[in-house]
Amino acid sequence: MTMIELIGDERLDYLLAEDLRIIQSPSVFSFSLDAVLLAQFAYVPIQKGNIVDLCSGNGIIPLLLSQRTKGNITGVEIQERLADMARRSISYNQLEDRLRVLEMDLKDLPKLLKNKKFDVVTCNPPYFPLTENGEKINANVHYALARHEIACTLEDVVKVSSQIVKQGGKVAFVHRPGRMLDIVTLMRKYDIEPKRLQFVHAKLGKPANTLLIEGIKQGNRDLTILPPLLVYDEQGEYTPEVKKMLFGESKD
Repeated sequence: MTMIELIGDERLDYLLAEDLRIIQSPSVFSFSLDAVLLAQFAYVPIQKGNIVDLCSGNGIIPLLLSQRTKGNITGVEIQERLADMARRSISYNQLEDRLRVLEMDLKDLPKLLKNKKFDVVTCNPPYFPLTENGEKINANVHYALARHEIACTLEDVVKVSSQIVKQGGKVAFVHRPGRMLDIVTLMRKYDIEPKRLQFVHAKLGKPANTLLIEGIKQGNRDLTILPPLLVYDEQGEYTPEVKKMLFGESKD
């Protein structure tokens, strides 16, 4: 078994549906359901291809995507501590041959890549603009950078995604429904045509609290609205769709 060094309050958690392990820390970063939703929603080529995940955190999306594709996956994360956690998780799961993490500002990525383009871009970006009224910035710098548009804005994310994806390549985001018009406007501004949209609701009868959207670089105009996804049923249990994402196929 691969040995792994845990730092401070880090723990090694199971990704039950994928038979993987991931390093998490309550004081640094723990992934949310949003990352799992995006990793399931995004298109990825099965056999080969180059995929990049921006704002990659502790590497949750690259790890999950590694089970859906044999392609190469690059995570981009600006925080040194999170990038290190992601690299150690990749090593523990013995995925170094296909997964890597770049510790850098995503805005510098197009210059680094030069003419290299990716087949797929995914991103779970910071949700909250700095100007949003009533939204206090977390005193924990790790969480503040992950949740607020401090190191990058939504426009930065969409612009860079457009610059690094090939023509006809796919770009997928998870965000809050309240930013839908901003996302669609920015995607079209940077030549990513929205093609698939899905709203996620905590339960039936509740407003959507998550938005999943995928576009194609220089794609034709034709948007498909997918059926809504419910996270919990009337008894407060995960719905079968979400159970499958989190825990894998039922053994019943």
